[in-house]
Amino acid sequence: MYLAIDVYYMQERAKTVGILFEHWSDSKAEIKGIITDYQDNVAPYQSGQFYQRELPCIMALLNKIDLSNISAIIIDGYVYLQDGKLGLGGHLYNALKQTIPIIGVAKKPFLGNSQYLIEVLRGNSKHPLYVTAIGTQLDAAASNIKSMTGKYRFPDLLSFLDQQTKLFKSE
Repeated sequence: MYLAIDVYYMQERAKTVGILFEHWSDSKAEIKGIITDYQDNVAPYQSGQFYQRELPCIMALLNKIDLSNISAIIIDGYVYLQDGKLGLGGHLYNALKQTIPIIGVAKKPFLGNSQYLIEVLRGNSKHPLYVTAIGTQLDAAASNIKSMTGKYRFPDLLSFLDQQTKLFKSE
């Protein structure tokens, strides 16, 4: 089972959503579960320290899941930043005691980390996704992201996940 996670913020509140799926080629109809968590009083954004804001939200969501069946976690972001410095994915991998591979999928480039990523072109897009990974081979992670269902740059499951995080309730 794979788990893709995304977090969305409104002021000091965060909504974290995870979707569970079994195969890289799964469609939205084949999603095995959607998990949601809300956190209040999240840390403010700090340049270069994004993980300090997002990691507590992700960990709260992961506390709702049996992680023994998870083969990999896909995040919206990077595993490595410039010069091999750990990004959100690297910090998540360490927080999970290096037991679950993490694949980072980013839409925008990050200066100075090109040696740690593979650019993945999907569909007819001329703009790549930037894939980083830890706990698994980078080329395999990039191949898996490329094989995900969808004819556009961003895989259908990850687009669906992004939409779910933005359906923000005020409760």
